[in-house]
Amino acid sequence: MNTKKEINNIFKIKNLNLFYADNQALIDLEVNIEKNKVTALIGPSGCGKSTFLRCLNRMNDLIEICKIRGTITFEDRNIYRPNYDVIDLRTNVGMVFQKPNPFPMSIYDNVSYGPKCQGIKDKKILDEIVEKALRDAALWDEVKDRLHSSAMMMSGGQQQRVCIARAIAMEPKVILMDEPTSALDPIATQKVENLIENLKKDYTIVIVTHSMQQAARISDNTVFFLLGKIIETGPTNKMFSNPNKQETEDYITGKFG
Repeated sequence: MNTKKEINNIFKIKNLNLFYADNQALIDLEVNIEKNKVTALIGPSGCGKSTFLRCLNRMNDLIEICKIRGTITFEDRNIYRPNYDVIDLRTNVGMVFQKPNPFPMSIYDNVSYGPKCQGIKDKKILDEIVEKALRDAALWDEVKDRLHSSAMMMSGGQQQRVCIARAIAMEPKVILMDEPTSALDPIATQKVENLIENLKKDYTIVIVTHSMQQAARISDNTVFFLLGKIIETGPTNKMFSNPNKQETEDYITGKFG
């Protein structure tokens, strides 16, 4: 009898190649993203981490010279097949960027923006969505008395958590994070890291990070990129303690990058 636990992969990537005009940025990528886990994408600058992240919700579609070959299946459906609903994909796969980018409006309006765009007008329902998202983003107690103040007046760390709450309000299945703490101080960074740890109960998280310490602290799985290729992937504790490839060990120990 096979008692091995079957891994539930929410994304499966096969033979993924990406070109910016004649420049190939991603080369023959094959990797799976496990559901309700934190997957860290590591590697030196310019190695393809953020480009790969943007493939997962088709943000690269917005770049005219970008061409993609291969398959990415999300919940066993190829997101690059003709007629795939990209709006539905981006609802299910939210994104948080490197620099906090709250809209120039109130905290409440930032978090309720997406649901309103989806046609939700009932104030009671919107109130519930905003409170739940801010609670999930570990921000409710800090802002509940100033929901109608401008989000632009908050600290950088609070702004980033508002952006996470804005993503959560859409009830995604996956949250993509592109270096979400690189612009934050150590205390704000710790709050976001604690938040990520709590969020994985309900969401799959894929995070690009330049910090080896951060990847080691918060991720379950790690993918190491180098020059547009995936060199190694696996459980974070295994990769950081006993990597299979010399390049992985050299990068993790700071010999380059």
